[in-house]
Amino acid sequence: MVQYRIKDPYKFLFKVHDVRRLLIDMSEAAMRLVVGDRSINEVISKREEIAIEARNVLQTEMDRAESGINIVTIEMKKTNVPGPVQPSFNEVNQATQEKEKMIYQAKEDYNKAIPAARGEAERTIKAAEGYALDRVNRAKGDAARFKAFYAEYAKAKDVTKRRLYLESLKDLLPKIGEKYIIDADQKNLLPFLNLGKQNGAKK
Repeated sequence: MVQYRIKDPYKFLFKVHDVRRLLIDMSEAAMRLVVGDRSINEVISKREEIAIEARNVLQTEMDRAESGINIVTIEMKKTNVPGPVQPSFNEVNQATQEKEKMIYQAKEDYNKAIPAARGEAERTIKAAEGYALDRVNRAKGDAARFKAFYAEYAKAKDVTKRRLYLESLKDLLPKIGEKYIIDADQKNLLPFLNLGKQNGAKK
């Protein structure tokens, strides 16, 4: 239903031959234009929004035709789905709502997962950087010790060789079980092996 008032009597009376027919035709055209770009759900649920947009379109066309009419309101009657297609419409509507629900849930899960993944990635990167820094520092320390050893070795090669040899023995001997120290000039080793004694005899 279209409500209007006459804003220019001259145009209303003399510019248009049949104002009533023009209003009907333009109203139908404006409504088809606005409704044609919308889904049936929007037509049912957004009647007021559609009516306002259709009024604006209709007013533009009536002004272009110099009708002298001011469109006050367009009131849309309640729109219902025809009975035979109501079950199918309900199924489509339910599927649409389910889809929107799934999209919302997916976005919510995404918003939760991304910060957690970023935090885990940052922790991993920091751990890797710390490990790399530790390895670099250790390598620098090893290089510094090697340079110190080499400088000492260059100053007194024989003394350094012997010191390193003795330090190596000090580290190795505790790890060896029984030890036999034999005179290098001794020809016969049997008396020193205690072959005739029971196990546990002192060596």
